[in-house]
Amino acid sequence: MWQAFLNGSAYDLRTGEAELDDPNGDHVWGPDRTVRARVISLLLLHGPPPLLGRVASLHLAGAQITDVLDLSGGAIEPYFELRQCRFDSEVRMAEARIHTARLVDCYIPRLEAARLTTDGDLHLPRCSIPEGVKLTDATIGTDLMLNEATIGSGRRNRAVAADGITVSQELQASLLMTDGEFSLRGATIGSSLHMFGTVLRNRNGRYALYAPQMTVEHVASFADANRSRSPQLMGATPAAGTPVPFTSENTSRWRTRHFECTGGLVLDDGRFGSSLVIENARFELQRDQELSLRRIQTPELNFTPRAPERGLVVLSGAAVEKLLDRVGSWPRDQRLWMAGFTYQQAIPKEGHFNVRERLQWLAAATPEYSPLPYEQLALMYRNCGEDTNARAVLLAKQRRRRETLPLVGKVWGYLQDWTVAYGYRPAQAALWMAVLWAASALFFGANPPDPLKGGESPHWNAPLYALDLLLPVITFGQDTAWNPAGYHQWVAASLIMLGWVLATTVATGATRLLRRQ
Repeated sequence: MWQAFLNGSAYDLRTGEAELDDPNGDHVWGPDRTVRARVISLLLLHGPPPLLGRVASLHLAGAQITDVLDLSGGAIEPYFELRQCRFDSEVRMAEARIHTARLVDCYIPRLEAARLTTDGDLHLPRCSIPEGVKLTDATIGTDLMLNEATIGSGRRNRAVAADGITVSQELQASLLMTDGEFSLRGATIGSSLHMFGTVLRNRNGRYALYAPQMTVEHVASFADANRSRSPQLMGATPAAGTPVPFTSENTSRWRTRHFECTGGLVLDDGRFGSSLVIENARFELQRDQELSLRRIQTPELNFTPRAPERGLVVLSGAAVEKLLDRVGSWPRDQRLWMAGFTYQQAIPKEGHFNVRERLQWLAAATPEYSPLPYEQLALMYRNCGEDTNARAVLLAKQRRRRETLPLVGKVWGYLQDWTVAYGYRPAQAALWMAVLWAASALFFGANPPDPLKGGESPHWNAPLYALDLLLPVITFGQDTAWNPAGYHQWVAASLIMLGWVLATTVATGATRLLRRQ
């Protein structure tokens, strides 16, 4: 191994049989495959200079590493890569500074790497780490890779503690399996976050993913895994999925390639430079747990998961430019909160999302009447040129508001709704005008009033007289020439009042139509 380090070549202790070389297997590795952790530390921290024309580096495969590998606080110049190695004790790299480190398909009881600094990558693909990973306040120079890893929490609550971590490029965590909380509070990711086909489970805690105040410069994806969207996966994954050690007797040992989250997911106050994608995901929440996107900011929110059966979906205060969603992704029994949620476009990703379904969406989000969600949806329709849908939303808002009024207000509201639909259906007002005109023409045709001045009145015309009473401003000379008496006078006065209300509604609708054209 010492000579391989000087040459920069691989030192491979594997047998070539997959079963015997599995670091997670039960087979005992003999002394011929054993390497002391202190020797590795000596090579990495104080190793000899390379041979002329070579680059010193450690490439070790198939070794059982005894004792604790402690590199804490050290400055490690050589590149090192360990494949299919089995560590007896934890690996410590707290406050170390390294160039690039790759631990691939290894068994590591625990990785302690708080405040680690790397100039290049930190790769942990397909590793099994049952006691968890600590990367608090670490700085990764390029990529952090956790693809296909299996990480537990042991006796702790957190499987991955990475609060305050800075990853200059991508954080790749596709097909990752965690048992315990994955914490990324205040994390900064310079490119993208990928969690394709990842399974996050925390059955004993509140959160499966806790990542408030996270900043992702481009895309954060929580979606299905396939080769077209996650080509960065290292190695082939079995068609049935990857094995899951954290299962009960009644559950399947193989998982699908959906993104699955058992426990709360929190992305509050997050900033996503291009988009946030939560697509075809599965959420298993308890009644007190949330899929929380409070106050997030992103140009595009792709929200098409399967609606959770329990728990809350929270979008309060979120600001997005484009919302891509589908009807079946939203809970319908008042488990959707989105007070202050603003968006410029709402586009159905799958199928048709008509205005009636959008109103049901709002009703589910507002168990108590709030005008802002309705005004936001109406503004979106108006900006898209769909004035008819905008009026339908505002009419629904008035009807919801009516439910909060006292009895007198409710009666007046029902009267406005039945007659002019609160002014949002001018055609309904025009129909009422036509009905009143026909009824009043028949009434006055059977009961003509006396002339105001004998011999000077125009020829009596009941339809024109009724029209003169109904239409404000415009006059045909009939209403001023005749003198209704008794209850006829009350009928004429009622027609004048109703005419003002209905004609104003019709004129408002016509004005909106002309302005739009």
